Amino acid sequence: MEFYENPSVEKWDKLAERGKKDDSQINSIVENIIDRVKKEGDKALFELSQEIDKVKLSCLQVSENEISEADKLVPNSLKKAIKISVANVKKFHEAQLRTDIDMETMPGVRCVQKSIPIQNIGLYIPGGSAPLFSTVIMLAVPAKIVGCPNIQLCTPTDQNGKINPAVLYTAKLCGVNVIYKAGGAQAIAAMAYGTESIKKVDKIFGPGNRFVMKAKQMVSLNQTEIDMPAGPSEVMILADDSADPSFVAADILSQLEHGPDSQALFITNQKSLAGKVEEEIEKQQKVLSRNEIARKSLEISRIIYFNDTENMIGFANTYAPEHLIISMKNPWNIADRITSAGSIFLGNYSPESGGDYATGTNHTLPTSGWGKSYSGVNTDSFIRKITYQELSKKGLENLSDCIIEMAENEGLDAHANAVKIRLNK
Repeated sequence: MEFYENPSVEKWDKLAERGKKDDSQINSIVENIIDRVKKEGDKALFELSQEIDKVKLSCLQVSENEISEADKLVPNSLKKAIKISVANVKKFHEAQLRTDIDMETMPGVRCVQKSIPIQNIGLYIPGGSAPLFSTVIMLAVPAKIVGCPNIQLCTPTDQNGKINPAVLYTAKLCGVNVIYKAGGAQAIAAMAYGTESIKKVDKIFGPGNRFVMKAKQMVSLNQTEIDMPAGPSEVMILADDSADPSFVAADILSQLEHGPDSQALFITNQKSLAGKVEEEIEKQQKVLSRNEIARKSLEISRIIYFNDTENMIGFANTYAPEHLIISMKNPWNIADRITSAGSIFLGNYSPESGGDYATGTNHTLPTSGWGKSYSGVNTDSFIRKITYQELSKKGLENLSDCIIEMAENEGLDAHANAVKIRLNK
């Protein structure tokens, strides 16, 4: 990890930059995939599955038999853990539901706001070396809570055409029964534009590699909403002399094992702590199954020493981390001053993996600095808010002068006339 000491404010933006990659080649590949799926539908999905994933599929939709078989393959200990996670996520997200608004802004002028579930939701769940069945929970549970009527899920298979059993078990547990064997950019295109088998959706959720994320960005320009722009996973840790170096190292490595382009920033006001954390990283890294991935991501990670807490907080808000761990005395005092982050973990006993799996908060979070303007996934992500207004005759009379004055001053005579003609009646 690179080390920086008391960098000036002028250097903060540079230090907050994520690894930049040339996406020009990816752009053309993804554009071609999307175009093939739009034109050829299921045929393109079967062909792309064979070309890219080396899997020959006979059908796209997962059968009831496959879902039942998966149930038998998931160990009871994992089922128990998944059920605890589902219960906690459900409890926290149910508490987010808000009542509709129905009020008079002035006599005779009634204004209403109602929350309407998005009708057609598409979930993308990565497969590969780390099939994220936990993401099924984070996306399906809030979608069901708000009442989205149509939820479908796309996920890639292994080379035998099988989906990870834990993904299928979790989907069924969360009430998602429409599941397709489709991965990569082609799955995103299928949900965005529809094929013979896969229904077009209104909004797509879920993480993925650079091809998946590029596809999500592209389809979002054409009537299919996405949860958020996203890049590689990241963590920032703020630590003082109350932090345990072994805990800090473990949190850094837990984030970096996601992929070689993940990033960790360790921010401390204790120089001696930096060396201890690096020693712990070296020790713990040796026994990790994804050791090589973590090693590569360490190369783009940083340790930054600030001699005062103010600069630690200021830099954290500049970086806007996906995950922010505060291993400091009085962590809530620090957290109250954080304005830009996806999710915050307070104290020495709040590992980032807790939020990833089971505390109840959502782990689908903004990365790449989007924490300054985006929220993580929550129940609001699955609804649209429609406003209504009803004016009585008296209400229109009360507002008429205001509306006419403003319309005429904007040069919109027809707007003013829509009021005048009613008054004259």
